[in-house]
Amino acid sequence: MKNMFLTSAVLTCLSMTAMTAVASDTLRIGTEGAYPPFNYYKADGQLAGFDIDIGRAICAEMQRECTFVAQDWDGIIPALLANKYDVVLASMFITEARKEQVAFTDPYQASAMTFVADKYVSLTDVSPQAMKGKIIGAQGSTTQAEFLLANYPDSEIRLYPTQDAVNLDLASGRIDAQAGDIMPMTDWLNSAEGACCERVGELITDPAYVGEGVGIALRKEDTALLAELNEALAAIIANGTYQKINDEYFSLNLLTLK
Repeated sequence: MKNMFLTSAVLTCLSMTAMTAVASDTLRIGTEGAYPPFNYYKADGQLAGFDIDIGRAICAEMQRECTFVAQDWDGIIPALLANKYDVVLASMFITEARKEQVAFTDPYQASAMTFVADKYVSLTDVSPQAMKGKIIGAQGSTTQAEFLLANYPDSEIRLYPTQDAVNLDLASGRIDAQAGDIMPMTDWLNSAEGACCERVGELITDPAYVGEGVGIALRKEDTALLAELNEALAAIIANGTYQKINDEYFSLNLLTLK
């Protein structure tokens, strides 16, 4: 009986250890779910987009399961720090301010911002002086919002909870222009909804606002995970998986913006 009990206990212990190992092999990925074509909900309620596919490819390279957790943008870093998920993969610029809170992987996108305006208004000068008195929109809690608030004091800056909401107000004529990330802006302009509008001015590439590119954010103490993520990211770039995913969504290479 004693030997049977010990065997049972050992088996139970091994089973619990195996369950723990499986659980630890699951990477919980936080994303927004409201930033097409990078991360968004399909009609069936499933998350999709460039960020989601990159996350799955990285998990496959790491031989880990992955799950996705949707989180509003303005709470996405606090939720990471509160252990709601392990990483943030949501087209987040690597900036000095964010690096004070979290660590980042190597970039998986280059970064730039652009102004967009109604093509029939013929807006060409987007300097702070020329935009005096005009209404400019951006998604709140983003680097483009910070850029506008810091550099356009004489304009009315309207901040929105999602990028789709900014796009809608620009298309409806409720704002004069918006500032946004180059790739989602390019994607929107190529859609029926964005046919109203066009890019204006030069690309915004000031590192103070667009940082060092776009990276995956994680808690600073997770150094082993950081190394694992960087290794997997380098592998999917080298073996062509990254380019294959890129080409499903964009005509430009996101690593070079060419």
